[in-house]
Amino acid sequence: MVLLILVFQLIYVFVDFSEKQDLINNSEIIAYQNQIDSLKLIEKENQKPSIYPFNPNYLTDFKGYRLGMSVAEIDRLLDFRTTGKFVNSSLEFQKVTEISDSLLAEISPYFKFPDWVNSQRKKNTNTPKRTDAKISSKIIKKDLNEATFDDLKSIHGVGDKLAKRIISYRTSLQGYTFDEQIYEVYYLDRTTAIQILSHFKVTQKPDIQKININEATFKEVLRLPYIDYELTKKIFNYRNEIHQYSTIDELKKIDSFPLEKYDRITLYLSAE
Repeated sequence: MVLLILVFQLIYVFVDFSEKQDLINNSEIIAYQNQIDSLKLIEKENQKPSIYPFNPNYLTDFKGYRLGMSVAEIDRLLDFRTTGKFVNSSLEFQKVTEISDSLLAEISPYFKFPDWVNSQRKKNTNTPKRTDAKISSKIIKKDLNEATFDDLKSIHGVGDKLAKRIISYRTSLQGYTFDEQIYEVYYLDRTTAIQILSHFKVTQKPDIQKININEATFKEVLRLPYIDYELTKKIFNYRNEIHQYSTIDELKKIDSFPLEKYDRITLYLSAE
């Protein structure tokens, strides 16, 4: 018995069992790791956004970002759309946005243009080209200041409440003087504003009744568009310092005067 115990002890001390155990453990770990990696790849593929056919003319900031476009590329398209023009092909889209060939090849298969564009394209391939031909149709724009409630509601994205806000803001301004003022309407997103400007523009500028800044009361100035309480205080404090404004340009001398709003504010003020 003592001899057997000594033999077992010697075997336990001198025989290395760790290598075999390590091999078993390593093979199991590798198998598990491969399984985890494959599951990660599947999850990554599932998280990729699905792309459905869409008209690139109505691309939003968010959708453009998800497609891989930069902010500058998206802004070029949106600025192009403010002119009332449309892109009618993938190449024209690339020309306007300046996206790379690789990105164009990736997203252009999902472009879906109106049927009339596709029909026009087929027609152009079957008929001789004219150097003075205009492929895109030109929309005759109506006066934004004459747009009725129903006119505005006919625009995609404009409902009852939004149409009322556009008209209400037009009334508070005494009429739109610049096309860009449509972007100032409360809760009007940029994409819908572009849609509106593709059908309407300021044809006839309004006759705005100006207030003489040297005779106006505090409340009269405060009621004007683009002027808040703090700016009204600054306008009157500066008038007290100089006694009266000799020219309306002196508003620019006021500390922290919003120069970006100068052309808007002076629509309603004069210095006489």
